Amino acid sequence: MLANAQENAGPAGRCVMIAALGILAGCRSTTAPPAAANASQSQSAGAAATATRAGTRTFQVDPERTVVTVIVRRAGPLAKLGHDHVITSADEAGSVWLGSAPADSSFELTLPVERFDVDLPAARAAAGPEFAAPVPDDARAGTRRNMLRAEVLDGEHFPTITLRSSATSGVWPQPIVRVAVTLKGVEREQEIPVIVERDATGVIARGELRLNQTDFGITPFSVAGGAIQVAGVLEIRFEIVAASIGAVSLPRVP
Repeated sequence: MLANAQENAGPAGRCVMIAALGILAGCRSTTAPPAAANASQSQSAGAAATATRAGTRTFQVDPERTVVTVIVRRAGPLAKLGHDHVITSADEAGSVWLGSAPADSSFELTLPVERFDVDLPAARAAAGPEFAAPVPDDARAGTRRNMLRAEVLDGEHFPTITLRSSATSGVWPQPIVRVAVTLKGVEREQEIPVIVERDATGVIARGELRLNQTDFGITPFSVAGGAIQVAGVLEIRFEIVAASIGAVSLPRVP
């Protein structure tokens, strides 16, 4: 999910940003066959949306209003030769199961790797003023090609990334959620506060993960003795919007 460095940084700069794509992969491997597992995920998304868990209300993720954003920052003495990047999801699928208490609630969100967008102007504007500078179209296209390669996200064999809650505690409106991220057959968990808005028609959940590359057994990529490098921490922001089944917006057209 990472972008290449600014055009005038050259191939070295591009490698800096691309290399960080692997950091979501955690230390805890799973054994599920990737092709079969990912194929079944898309088929089961609709079924999950209509499933009923005892004592909960089921809401379906709205892909028009849901987004996961990955912020990739530059570092090093020559960081000015690159720029920070914003990667956003699209066509998300999943469900939110809402109980009377956070401990009875959960969510699951599936992100199609092929639908990740790189440095969209609107996404950069939403990410903050430091992302005001646009990224050239050719740089965006090159970044996207690189991030889907087998060495990075391997979109051909692992077409989805999953975020799900494995445990929830605390009270509304800001429970503590243990979020499990699964990428390329590897799962990693982190406990974070999540802000939740609830009403009779739906739910909105907002949160942020800060993933340190070294926590995943990965040394942040650098070149020229560290003159150009990827910052050690990736920022993953999410806003999950779910509505009553049948009230979800139509999927986006590619």
